[in-house]
Amino acid sequence: MDRIVRMITTDGSLMASAIESSDLVYTAQKLHGLSKTACAALGRLLTGASLMGAMLKEAGASLTVKVDGGGPLGNLLALADSKGNVRGYVDHPEVELPVRPDGKLDVGGAVGKDGRLAVIRDFGTGEPYAGQVELVSGEIAEDLTNYYAASQQTPTVCALGVLVGKEDGLALLAGGMLIQALPGADEAALDRLEANIAHLDSVTTMLAKGLSPEDMCRIALEGFQVEVLDTAPVHYVCNCSKDRFAGILLTLPPQELREMPLDPEGRLETVCQYCSRKYYFTREELLDLADRAEKNRKEFKISS
Repeated sequence: MDRIVRMITTDGSLMASAIESSDLVYTAQKLHGLSKTACAALGRLLTGASLMGAMLKEAGASLTVKVDGGGPLGNLLALADSKGNVRGYVDHPEVELPVRPDGKLDVGGAVGKDGRLAVIRDFGTGEPYAGQVELVSGEIAEDLTNYYAASQQTPTVCALGVLVGKEDGLALLAGGMLIQALPGADEAALDRLEANIAHLDSVTTMLAKGLSPEDMCRIALEGFQVEVLDTAPVHYVCNCSKDRFAGILLTLPPQELREMPLDPEGRLETVCQYCSRKYYFTREELLDLADRAEKNRKEFKISS
C-alpha cells in the first residue's frame, strides 16, 4: 500500500518526507494508457505533487502542479489534496522516445525544458497562491527543487523515481523524497545533509532493496536525531461526478446545449481527463440544462 511518512530532525533544522507511490502510478498508467516514457514523466509529477500536497496544513487545501515544457508529451498536470491523494493527466500519453545513451528513459526530452513549471496552492479561503519558474531540465525532480529555491527561497532536495518493465512497460516501482531546510538551519546541518545526499541511492534502487519510506528518510538524515511526525496512506483519487460535468455544461450558451450533437444512442458523452470515466447526458437532460442556464443568465442580468 502506498503511503507517505514525514519526519523532522529534533534540532528543528530539517523536514523530510518520503513516499512509495508504486500503486498510484500503476493506476495512472492503466487509466491513461501511458507509454513507458509518459509513465515515468507523469509518475514523477504525481509523486512530487503528492509529497507537496501532504505539506499543506489546512484540511480542505489543494495543490496543482502544471508543467509545460514544449516537448512531445504536451502539458502535464497533477492535483493533490492535503492528505497526499493525487490525480493527473498528460496531453499525449502515447508518446514514446528512444532511451538515452545511458539506457535511461528520456523524460527530459519528452517533457522538454522550453517552458515553465507552475504551482497553485488553494487553501479554500481567498485567492489561490500561484508561483511559476522556468524549467531547468524537464526531469521533474530538478525542476521542483528549482521551484522551491527560486520561488520560496527554501533549500530543498527532491528525488523522484519511476521504474518500468523493459519488456511490458508497466510501472513496477515508484517513489520520492522531499527534504527541506527549516528556518534557523545552520551551515553544519546543510553540509551534513549534502554529504548524505551525495552517497544516496536512487529512490527506485532503495525501494527495490525493500526499504520503506521511513528507511529512506533515516538514511538521508543519517547523523541527525529524528522523530516521525505522521504517516498516512495515499491513493490515486478522482472526485469527478455527473453533477460536476453538469455544472461545466451549465456554463455553455443555452442554444449550444440545445443543439449539441449526440451519439447513435442519443446521448452526449463526456469523459473525465483525470480518470477516463464517462458520463452520458440524454437530449432531455441537455434541454433541462439549457433551460437552467437560460434562467441563470436572466437572474444574473437582473442582479447586476
